[in-house]
Formats: sequence, C-alpha cells, structure tokens
Amino acid sequence: MITYRDYSSWIREQFPFRVQKISVDAGFTCPNRDGAVGTGGCIFCDNRTFNPSYCNRRKTITQQIEEGKQFFGQKYPEMKYLAYFQAYSNTYDSLPELQRKYEEALAVADVVGLVIGTRPDCINEQKLDYFASLSRKCFVTIEYGIESCEDATLRRINRGHDFACTRHAIEETHKRGILTAGHVILGLPGEEKADILQGADIISTLPLDILKIHQMQIIRGTRLAEMYAEAPFHTFTLEEYIDLLTQYIMRLRKDIILERFVSQSPTHLVIAPKWKVKNHEFTDMLRKRLMAL
Repeated sequence: MITYRDYSSWIREQFPFRVQKISVDAGFTCPNRDGAVGTGGCIFCDNRTFNPSYCNRRKTITQQIEEGKQFFGQKYPEMKYLAYFQAYSNTYDSLPELQRKYEEALAVADVVGLVIGTRPDCINEQKLDYFASLSRKCFVTIEYGIESCEDATLRRINRGHDFACTRHAIEETHKRGILTAGHVILGLPGEEKADILQGADIISTLPLDILKIHQMQIIRGTRLAEMYAEAPFHTFTLEEYIDLLTQYIMRLRKDIILERFVSQSPTHLVIAPKWKVKNHEFTDMLRKRLMAL
C-alpha cells in the first residue's frame, strides 16, 4: 500500500477550527503578458478556468472576500478563511502595493492567513523578508508555478524563466521559514513519460512543503488550443493519467504534502482531455489504486 500526506488532513492540524480558501483577484498581471519578459502568457493559461464567480478584479479585495464568506459561510457559520491570491502573479508589483493588498485582506473579519500564488521570477529578497515577518504573525503560504523541471519545456510553453530560477526562489523562500508550495503540470507538449517521472525526482530535491499536481488541459482560446488544432497530439486518458500519477507519487519525497491531483475546468472551455470525473471522484480512484500496491 502506498500512502501520502494529504493537504486536507494536514491543514486541519494547523488550526483549531475549520478553514476555507477564498480566491481573490487583486488585479495583478504577469511579466510574460505585459512585455517585461514576453507577451501572450503561458500557452496553456486561461484564468477563467479557476476563478469562482465572486472573484472579480472590478471589486475590492474586501468585497471579494466578503462575498466568498457568504458563499461558504451558510454551511459552516464558524468557519475561518485564508485569502487565496490566485489570479496571475501575485507578487508582481512594488512592495508597498503588495503590503497594501495583503493587509487589506488580513483586516477582513475571520481571515486568518494568506495563500499567495506567483511565479519564481516575481520575487526578491525584500518581498521574501516581508513575507517572513508576516508569517510570524499569521498563516502564510507562497505557491510557485513550477509547471515543469525541463528548460526545453519551459521555453516551449512560453514560461519566460528557466528551472534554475524556480529552484532559487523555492530555496530562498524555504530558508526564511515560509511555507513553500509548488504546482506542476503533467503531460505538457514534448514531455515523454520518462521526462515526467524524472521530474518527480527533481521536485523531491526542492525544499517544498506542499505540491499540487494537475493534468494538462487544452482550453479554448489559448495558444495551446491553436497548436492542438494545427497538429493534434496525445493527451492522457483517465487510466493513463492514474497510472502515471501513481508512479509519480511513488518517486516523490514522502514528507511532501500533496494538495491536488487533477484540475477540473468548466466543461464548455475544455477541448481535451474530457474525463467527466469530479475532483473527489478522481481522488477516490487514485487512493484505491495506491492502496492496491
């Protein structure tokens, strides 16, 4: 039987109450969208695939969080919240502006911490020092989009930085005692099974606390969708992905907390693969496979 540390169990141990992430769109962009390192963004990216209805950059951070609280609080009135700065690169601004936005979120009643999604090339020592001081007062996680450990893949997907940049950012974040998370995508164009599994070995050398793993999805309106239309390529079947993910998990460092295994984008936006499986259903299938080993 293969086991792993799951995020839901771990996060319950961190607080004496139930917590829920509330996504926030604070109006950030990315350096490979605004021309700083590139334009067009990553070839797979479309923020419509993960922003909930209450997450709208035309509203203030406070408004978004309050609406999120209304959305979740009906079921659990005593719940507390983590403000999840999710859309685009949430450290891509001046330090004073970052402080203003994060501290606005923390000033909302029942918000007990922050989860900050960003890119490895949008961080520096001053920002990390600020997050380190903040993490001594409340819960803080910095979540880096790793996507791939292969430089050739990072170039292919228009990422705008190399893997050395990723390693440096994660090491510097961990060194300051900040909870450090990463996100990888399995099945990116040009990567074979051996490349993906080698990525698990490389990920295990990073001082990561938390890891999210997603399958590659081809989303309408992206450059990846154009590439797929021009020259269709293989995407994993559900069974293929479960087999691959099982092997991937077996090669990961055992103390890494695994938060997610699959992305569930709106059906009307997904070109491929179309599995018609909900996140919790997939996790149940994966656990059964791991228990059988």
